[in-house]
Amino acid sequence: MSKNDLSVQKHKVTVKSKLKIYELNYNFKKKIKNTIGIKPFLVAVSGGPDSLALTALSKDYEKENNTKIYYVLIDHRLRKNSTSEAILVKKLLKKKKINLTILSNKTKIDKNIQSNARDARYKLLLNYCNRKKIKYILTGHHRDDQIETFLIRLSRGSGIQGLSSMNKLTKLKNNIKLFRPLLNEKKIDLTILAKFFFGKVFKDPSNQNQKYLRTKIRSLLKQFDKSGIEKDKIINSINNLASTRDTLNNYMSRIIKSCIVRKKNKVYIDYEKLFLEPVEIQLKIISGQIKAISYSYYPPRAKKVMNLIKKIKTKNVLKYTLGGCVILKSEKELVVSRETLKKSKKV
Repeated sequence: MSKNDLSVQKHKVTVKSKLKIYELNYNFKKKIKNTIGIKPFLVAVSGGPDSLALTALSKDYEKENNTKIYYVLIDHRLRKNSTSEAILVKKLLKKKKINLTILSNKTKIDKNIQSNARDARYKLLLNYCNRKKIKYILTGHHRDDQIETFLIRLSRGSGIQGLSSMNKLTKLKNNIKLFRPLLNEKKIDLTILAKFFFGKVFKDPSNQNQKYLRTKIRSLLKQFDKSGIEKDKIINSINNLASTRDTLNNYMSRIIKSCIVRKKNKVYIDYEKLFLEPVEIQLKIISGQIKAISYSYYPPRAKKVMNLIKKIKTKNVLKYTLGGCVILKSEKELVVSRETLKKSKKV
């Protein structure tokens, strides 16, 4: 933080913590300058320590570089007190002269809550970015989130793409990019920074709900700490898998050029040529094309894509739907397009 910010804080921290805060700020500024520069960007705020740390760092960057930054919180309305909690976050930010915009989700979410809430959140954020002509969305994902995501995907049997976890930069719809500048940072350090800048943070009650897999994984990680399993070693594995993923992606890009043609909002796949490749390549390419055409944040589950591939190879059914797309099979190719309201055979 700047010296002015440091001088007005009442929250006590050690000299070591202050040095860490300066380090976080230095690393953040370097990443933003290298990736975004002085272009406007959006900060996704929740009130938790990670997003508040991101907000504090962004505010300092905004003041120093005269950059236009938008701070946005999504009220999912999944809990009784969510709206009042959002207002509390807005008031907290206002004390630091940060204007928080609250967007309320009006889509009913009653199943697959975390997944559907995430989809609704990014839909609202993307629409807001389109209105304001913003090309970057920043989130407070950090090192602990990386490890949780790795273990969640490991429990689901994910392959290399999934186990390499989150990228620092992800392309979304309409050339808007999702940037995660805090992926290398520890949650405990971000919490210290957030409390130092704002005086307090808010806890999301859903983070304690044991019905969610991510909450169970967090409990498991506490046992890891007690048993001597080092998080740094898990991060090393994630980074190694990411390197393998990048090599695989380079190979897949060559395959895509040889067997896929995209025209407007449709993709044409020469499946006879694609099916000469290993199953993992088939899976990733078809999955990636469905994700791209449907503009989904995540690709469809690997299990469902594998089921689709098996049916394409063994059955004469010519029409399928998966991941918000319709897949038509002809003698020579698959045609992938966005799903309409018309019903077709579900995979």
